[in-house]
Amino acid sequence: MALRKNELIELHIHGMTAEGNGVGRAEDGMAVFVPKTAVGDIIRCRIVKVEKRLAYGIVDTLLTPSTDRTDDFGCAVYGKCGGCVFRHVTYEAELRYKEQRVKDAFARIAGLSPDFLPIVGSEKANGYRNKAQYPVDGTASAPCIGFYAPRSHRVIEQRDCALQPLEFRRVLDAVADWMTASGVEPYNEQTKSGLLRHIYLRKGMKTDELMVCLVCTSGKLPKTDKLVNALCEIPSVTSVCVNINRRDTNVILGDDTFALYGEASITDELCGLRFRLSPRSFYQVNRDQAERLYTIAADAAALKEEDVLLDLYCGTGTIGLSMAKRVKQLIGVEIVAPAVEDARKNAEENGIENARFLCADAAKAAAQLEKEGIRPSVIVLDPPRKGCDRALCETVARMAPDRVVYISCDPATLARDCGVFAECGYETGWAQPVDMFPRTAHVECVALLCKATP
Repeated sequence: MALRKNELIELHIHGMTAEGNGVGRAEDGMAVFVPKTAVGDIIRCRIVKVEKRLAYGIVDTLLTPSTDRTDDFGCAVYGKCGGCVFRHVTYEAELRYKEQRVKDAFARIAGLSPDFLPIVGSEKANGYRNKAQYPVDGTASAPCIGFYAPRSHRVIEQRDCALQPLEFRRVLDAVADWMTASGVEPYNEQTKSGLLRHIYLRKGMKTDELMVCLVCTSGKLPKTDKLVNALCEIPSVTSVCVNINRRDTNVILGDDTFALYGEASITDELCGLRFRLSPRSFYQVNRDQAERLYTIAADAAALKEEDVLLDLYCGTGTIGLSMAKRVKQLIGVEIVAPAVEDARKNAEENGIENARFLCADAAKAAAQLEKEGIRPSVIVLDPPRKGCDRALCETVARMAPDRVVYISCDPATLARDCGVFAECGYETGWAQPVDMFPRTAHVECVALLCKATP
């Protein structure tokens, strides 16, 4: 008999989806996805939605808890905001789930079974994020600062997120007090009125520099001296700036930023280099894990002094620049112009003279370098979540590098692209998951691809 909405069924959770929902099978074999469950749970599940091939449910009663479970959530709004999905299980269990997700993706999507190295867990499961963007809601009588509920623009009040540094709370309180004292209205998405849209915080974890950026609909803010004075009582605050975003959009940042105090940027250190970070700069949110990730990538690249290294999707240059002193030449490619400018400045400020950065689409730049006769020994790929398209994979293969080091934030697109590379003559030697985002569903992965042996 087909499942029906509001039906109660007994369910044994045997796996996890990419979004962090538990998976069980109903009596008719239909997969049922249930949030906040753990592998090994036996639950009474209430069906809330039925589709053609799967269903969604919620826990009505936990009949037999999994040994993976923990009651120490460490968050008062867990399950309400759209951030963490794994606070109900131990961190060890979370790492197992993520490791299995990578293996399943390679097997299911690409039919590949490379060597899988053990997942690299984070030394910090809390307090690791160096960036946070807090929406400020103006639909209620008092400003609400926190995070969006899942699949909505409803803000859940939360100033004590366990993933953020402790001083972020002090900043939020100072801004909220200034708003109240100065009559600053939060932005209302429905009426398109109000001044303050987001509070954007960014911290240099190594340098201890903290940027406070207010995303506003106007550059005219009242009593900014009082705001700056209050924020400067927090020792790590070195930058207070305003970003102007007047558009009716889900994009957080606008194009214009100016400083109220200090500069509209901070610096941090990564892999022995210093990087300047503006509000728009891409930078890994877990700095310590980024160093581990880049070390794994550099070891995979096995670089030599005569090598030419091509870094596609290079962003502000962090990956390539961390390897530049090991090679003859570094060529970085990025389509976002401000990121390319940041990469060039980062190279200059770190005394790296063998780096060249191109502002172009990765596929077009790779094709152009191919025409120029440039043959990189090693190519590093770090694409966005959607991965690489087939044309880029084929172009990379035609350039015939000795090794391709693929860094991915989505195991599914990584597996798909490794399948394309296999068709082009490159085998995936090994893959290693790296947990960059503890307590969330995301997992990073490094894969080494080499020319297939005849």
